[in-house]
Amino acid sequence: MRMRPTLSWTPTGDPPPGTTDPGPVADALRAGGVLVLSGAGLSTESGIPDYRGEGGSLRRHTPMTYQEFTASAPARRRYWARSHLGWRTFGRARPNDGHRAVAAFGRHGLLSGVITQNVDGLHQAAGSEGVVELHGGLSRVVCLSCGAASPRRELARRLEEANAGFAPVAAGLNPDGDADLTDEQVRDFRVVPCSECGGLLKPDVVFFGEAVPPGRVERCRDLVAEASSLLVLGSSLTVMSGLRFVRQAARAGKPVLIVNRDTTRGDQHAVTRVALPLGTTLTTLADRLDIPVDGWTAP
Repeated sequence: MRMRPTLSWTPTGDPPPGTTDPGPVADALRAGGVLVLSGAGLSTESGIPDYRGEGGSLRRHTPMTYQEFTASAPARRRYWARSHLGWRTFGRARPNDGHRAVAAFGRHGLLSGVITQNVDGLHQAAGSEGVVELHGGLSRVVCLSCGAASPRRELARRLEEANAGFAPVAAGLNPDGDADLTDEQVRDFRVVPCSECGGLLKPDVVFFGEAVPPGRVERCRDLVAEASSLLVLGSSLTVMSGLRFVRQAARAGKPVLIVNRDTTRGDQHAVTRVALPLGTTLTTLADRLDIPVDGWTAP
């Protein structure tokens, strides 16, 4: 499934209004079998911006596409320079109350699974198990020639050695770990090749315009089919790769519940959209269900 570079959408007609009552979400969690589908909005309280919310990065930044990355050496230099700088901040992000609440729901047997559109690894850092990373993860790097995979920290070390003193000031950070830098700031940045074959390295994430691996899509479809309900957390559902699972659940008669402050592309399929901050809402739900939300402890 190719992830279309859909950067925005316009609601047709009058979208269903949001509510401040999380009761239906509590009822769904109490019943169990809830599949979570999370988006960038869940990580904003960890200091990682989203794409489309208020102040979202798409207002100033167009994400790298797979086609541009593979076809253009200057584009790759620009991407890796910006991503290398962004990784220093991105890699220090820690799970917030929302991530910890989702992990707590999972430990208490209320969830059937977690699918995330995020590439930050914060669900796993909070303790969630079996997370399906729909768009991959920034903590890994793959070679487009030989397929070798390696930790991002290893690449970060090699880039540090190749670009001693590289420390420009970025205008901002984006959800994909890409820092806002000018062409002048990245002009002299040196990109390093695959240490195995000398091929092109790419983060193990699905770029805009790139296909989500078919096996991963099928795994997500199976999770939707097995779930009792679908709970969307912090996603505008603009990109079809996530919206298709909402549509699948709705067609199967499974309740779709959304917690997102802004209108989403999936609202018409939902039984409710709770228009409240995610961290507060999820911890409130945990309190209602008498589920302790453990603090995050560094390994």
